[in-house]
Amino acid sequence: MTESASGTPLLELEAIQSSFERVMHPPGSKSLTNRALILAALARGSSTLRDPLVSDDTVGLRDALSGLGAHSKVTPEGWLVHGVDGTFPDGGSVNLGDGGTPARFMLAAAAMAAASVEVDGSTRMRERPVEEGIELLRSVGVTIHGTGSPEHLPATVEPWVERIGGHLRVGRTASSQFLSALLLIAPWTRDGIDIEHVEPPTSETYIRLTLSTLRGAGAKIGPGVRVAPGPLNGFDLAIEPDASSAIYWWAAAAIVPGSAITVPIPSNSEQPDMHALEILEAFGAHVERAPHAVTVRGPDRLHGAHVDAERCPDAAVMLAVVAACARGATRIDGLHTLRVKETDRIHALATELARTECSVTQHDDAIEIDPSTIVPRSIQVGTWNDHRMAMAFGILGLVRPGVTIENPDCVSKSYPGFWRDRALLFDC
Repeated sequence: MTESASGTPLLELEAIQSSFERVMHPPGSKSLTNRALILAALARGSSTLRDPLVSDDTVGLRDALSGLGAHSKVTPEGWLVHGVDGTFPDGGSVNLGDGGTPARFMLAAAAMAAASVEVDGSTRMRERPVEEGIELLRSVGVTIHGTGSPEHLPATVEPWVERIGGHLRVGRTASSQFLSALLLIAPWTRDGIDIEHVEPPTSETYIRLTLSTLRGAGAKIGPGVRVAPGPLNGFDLAIEPDASSAIYWWAAAAIVPGSAITVPIPSNSEQPDMHALEILEAFGAHVERAPHAVTVRGPDRLHGAHVDAERCPDAAVMLAVVAACARGATRIDGLHTLRVKETDRIHALATELARTECSVTQHDDAIEIDPSTIVPRSIQVGTWNDHRMAMAFGILGLVRPGVTIENPDCVSKSYPGFWRDRALLFDC
């Protein structure tokens, strides 16, 4: 690790010289850990989350919930969360840093506190949209005082006394996390929550993941998008390996000819980024699905394709970088949520891929990549303080010599051990 003249940490990457075959063990799912934390904190009694993701986002949410009275303990199995039986005894102020999912979930969870709660985040999180989530919560009777117009964090949430719940008709939202937040508190409402979509929902795969997590914790799930009332008891839940992290290793196998990487994750997992495997197949990678593991093998050469990443938005950054390693142009559609992530990921991808001499065209909800103009030269990649940018270009550095990553430690948001695990590929 070195530093730039301005003091920015820099990591010069080593390119790999031969193919590899390895089993990789990414950490627990961020999406599942965040959802399970909310449910465990509100449950009656204690819950055990086995093999949770330990990262900036998840630890930030765990500690924020603890500050409201749902105390947690680290055990050899994972995290033991002492639930509050539906009502957090304390109010106060919580700061979720850069955590978009934790902040949006917390806006809903804070309504279950006995006193007002101020929900805040980092400078970037204060720029990200939360107005739709605030309006959804207001529509079921929650009182929230947001800042600005449109409203942003910090926002103060008052105790939700009535907790009626009920039927909601919703259009297309900027993020499915707003709907997931409502569903996660639904068991502690009088009528439960029933969501009727009047337009195709954003990131529907994540709404299904929320319902699956609720079901696994003992909630009653009705037809459509409905969570019935009925408080949850403490539960014991094993967190699957993170498909959003596994995609980096599967992509590594895809772009290095003759390589293979297996990740021990159920092939029928409901994690949305499992759909990225279908896109890797569209690029020409070979995917082998077993009941408890998925293996990706790299072909002699990948080819461009016209694909849609609507169902796997977190994997889209890595998929765009894979496209830069293929023969022929690629267009990736379904990226409208990428504009409001940790950074504007479409713009960030277009900027950094252009450094490789790719031809890149960005659209409101799509990106086109033509790698035909790539020439080998050293490049310094800006991560935009975005963990997924750092990891995706870290994988590019396996096949392209001379890649240097700025601010490599931003991977701690979701995968603190990423660079250590990348080094394992050189030990094959």
